[in-house]
Amino acid sequence: MSETIFEKIIKKEIPAHIVYEDDEVLAFLDITQVTKGHTLVIPKEHVATIFDYSDELAATVFSRVPKIARALQRAFPEMVGLNILNNNGEQAYQSVFHSHLHLIPRYGATDDFGLKWGTNNDHYTAEDLKALAETIRAAHEEA
Repeated sequence: MSETIFEKIIKKEIPAHIVYEDDEVLAFLDITQVTKGHTLVIPKEHVATIFDYSDELAATVFSRVPKIARALQRAFPEMVGLNILNNNGEQAYQSVFHSHLHLIPRYGATDDFGLKWGTNNDHYTAEDLKALAETIRAAHEEA
């Protein structure tokens, strides 16, 4: 594993604007500030992607998200929504390979952030969806 910028932030080797910290989780402002208050939530344990989380680590990290989200809501009462994003792998636009969640406050339709994805429901029949669900369930049972 090569050290990422996040490991350096965890070790306090480089500065970050920390908004929350405990023994297992760190949250700090993203330097890009897509919107005001854009925060990253990371496990202090190095895991590259969501696929590397243990159940315990997932419970720990994800249990902190509502607390940090509520802090953002109190800090910015003009906030009208919040996107929570997690990119896993290069094709999913992950740029730092230490797992992290983006908490992106939303302030309205013109806050310079948007998501767009296509709708492909016309490509899948009910039988196709049933088969997909069965495939995922079977894979879950193997895990």
